[in-house]
Amino acid sequence: MPICVCGQTIVIGVMILDYNDFYQSERRQERDMRTESLPTYTAKTFLWMFLGLMITFGVAVGGYASGLTIYAFLSIPAFHIVVLVAELAVVIVLSARIHRLSVPAATLLFFAYAALTGVVFSTYFLIFDLASLVLVFAVTALYFGALALFGYFTKSDLTRLRPILVGGLIFLVIFGLVSLFLPVFSGLERIYCLIGIAIFLGLTAYDTQQIKENYFSFGHDNQMAQKASIYSALQLYLDFINLFLYLLRFLGKNKN
Repeated sequence: MPICVCGQTIVIGVMILDYNDFYQSERRQERDMRTESLPTYTAKTFLWMFLGLMITFGVAVGGYASGLTIYAFLSIPAFHIVVLVAELAVVIVLSARIHRLSVPAATLLFFAYAALTGVVFSTYFLIFDLASLVLVFAVTALYFGALALFGYFTKSDLTRLRPILVGGLIFLVIFGLVSLFLPVFSGLERIYCLIGIAIFLGLTAYDTQQIKENYFSFGHDNQMAQKASIYSALQLYLDFINLFLYLLRFLGKNKN
């Protein structure tokens, strides 16, 4: 399933770029001039993530129903490479220039990434049984919700897990790329998927806790707080998408 593998490589590869310096800058500044409560700020961040998922779903369904996406993949030379480069470019800009971007620009980039991911996801309707896609989506939502709640309410500092999680991401990318050229690794597919599921469950809890960190770090700067919210929404969006992909590879049923 080359398209499926390509789609997963796109999303996982982007994750490595997202965990560079954003959470290391401007830490623990003034905490007075906050204009909204922590629950409200957190809810708005998850709303951004939800809107991103809706865009991805809408583009995926529209592309599949109209046949435009499969036409593009079959008719435009290296179309999947174009999509990959576009996704990487969007996240690099959003990650590297988050402090300089305006709130509308950051929002536009986030939604652009969600739409590009929807283009890739529309091909999954050709590969997987519809009932299987619905089931895996429901399981993903259940797991994601449980770990998000844990990340929000836990008193433990999850930043100590960051080196393990980033190391896990690097392992997933390297293993995924190597398996493309060495089919012998295909026998470890289910173990690979289980590791991926565990990594992105951990990242879901970690990134949810980081929303609170952003709230306390940037609460004095409304513009920066909004951009941090969008950035966190992108992180959570990527966690959900990758968790869905690994669960789909582990539980999904291909069409005959």
